[in-house]
Amino acid sequence: MNQPLAGIRVLDLSRVLAGPWATQVMADLGAEVIKVEQPGCGDDTRHWGPPWLERDGETVAAYFLAANRGKRSVAIDIADPDGAALVRRMAADCDVVVENFRVGGLKKYGLDAASLRGANPRLIYASITGFGQDGPYAERAGYDYIIQGMGGLMSLTGLPDGAPGGGPMRVGVAVVDLFTGMYAANAVLAALVRRGATGEGATIDLALFDVQLAMLANQASNALVSGRDPVRQGAGHPNIVPYQPFDAADQPIIVAVGNDRQFARLAGILGHEEWAADERFASNSARVANRAVLVPAIAEMVATRPAAEWLAALEAAGIPAGPINSVGQALGDPQAEWRGMRREVDGVPVVGSPLRIDGKRQDSPLPPPMLGADGDVLGEWLGAEELARLRARRVVG
Repeated sequence: MNQPLAGIRVLDLSRVLAGPWATQVMADLGAEVIKVEQPGCGDDTRHWGPPWLERDGETVAAYFLAANRGKRSVAIDIADPDGAALVRRMAADCDVVVENFRVGGLKKYGLDAASLRGANPRLIYASITGFGQDGPYAERAGYDYIIQGMGGLMSLTGLPDGAPGGGPMRVGVAVVDLFTGMYAANAVLAALVRRGATGEGATIDLALFDVQLAMLANQASNALVSGRDPVRQGAGHPNIVPYQPFDAADQPIIVAVGNDRQFARLAGILGHEEWAADERFASNSARVANRAVLVPAIAEMVATRPAAEWLAALEAAGIPAGPINSVGQALGDPQAEWRGMRREVDGVPVVGSPLRIDGKRQDSPLPPPMLGADGDVLGEWLGAEELARLRARRVVG
């Protein structure tokens, strides 16, 4: 089976995480992704270690490996007129360009959307910035951490004010970058579908700030409907109770009760069948209103038995529950192994793609590339003499 994006060529001018995440998704779906990097240093994340992977006599940070599987790397100095001209030539033969330079940063090289789409009207050009192509903050640089703060996410993450250790907290992975990459990949796929019908390319404008607001989901809706800011619940849920960790006798477990039927079964397992008929707890809205009474009562019961006993009983009753694993435990979980989520490609350990279509995993067979390792592909646009000349001048790595 051909992968869905087989035959699609993507020119990746992005670096760090949001743009590379989008193009990695496309690579897993079968696109040919050519990553353009600065000679001598490459993507910033190549140097964001430790930890480091030793490969082919070079070291590369594990961070880079997370977002660049399935790509080919060419090193081109776009600040040199010959380098910029080469990238323009490449873009004329590509279906998609993804970049995350600051607003207007590529115009001086003739690599902006207007220039490249003028030469290739079928081109889909995706720009990823902190705040978008317009508005009062358009010129600002945007980093995930800053956007988590400005976009409201940190106000929801962490323990409540007044609790020991309480205060706003950054999410443990750069979720705004990752969501933006996923939104970008979706926008590109939609534009490819439209192009198939009309022949028309597209210019895509994605802002981390916009994505952060969009991904607030129910919390944003809660604020819009109630007129009140949501508050931090720690590991609890603003709209569902009980939906949080509890300390068993030996380790914490998560109990996630999604409806009243599940709660009635939980009450029985805990030895308090009467809770299901108690007007304080019989409905989710009542449980949310009375969480200060219910949650400590559940915690007292859960603490009396080890986690394995509770998890077995909860699974048998059809109540969602699970342990809190470390990253290593999660990657080594039997389910992760069965689903092939831990892979090794040419000696490089990587996480597998979660995408499956018609039973086939959408995993690229290519490992994350070493800097400039695929320079020979430039022979499609340059003669041997010209390529040698640009290499001698270090325009091409």
